[in-house]
Amino acid sequence: MKRGLQIALGLFSLIPLAFVILGFTSGAGRLSPGGVAIDLDNQYRYFSGMYLAMTLLIWHIIPSIGKQGRLMAIVCIGILAGGLGRVISIMTVGHPSQTQMVALGIEIVAPVVFFLWQRAVATE
Repeated sequence: MKRGLQIALGLFSLIPLAFVILGFTSGAGRLSPGGVAIDLDNQYRYFSGMYLAMTLLIWHIIPSIGKQGRLMAIVCIGILAGGLGRVISIMTVGHPSQTQMVALGIEIVAPVVFFLWQRAVATE
């Protein structure tokens, strides 16, 4: 069960890593080819850097996953909070693209699954 969680987290960590690369290289323009405000692009690229921090935290957790309950909880809360931010956006601005809706689903479900899985591994 521990090895499975480590592999799953390793694969999952490729998602924020991909957003680091896309965010730094393409900025917010990749989501809005018609152009974006400079400040929005700037903020988007900044948050792409936060994805790098999330990726590094996940990589730090993986080797000693059974002992990383507190840090795992913080990472899961961060991802879940991002998903809740998307929900607020939907309620106030409207529905985004299907890709963003898929991301929302991942950000709501994955943190809960990974947190509970880590707790099970910690009690082995």
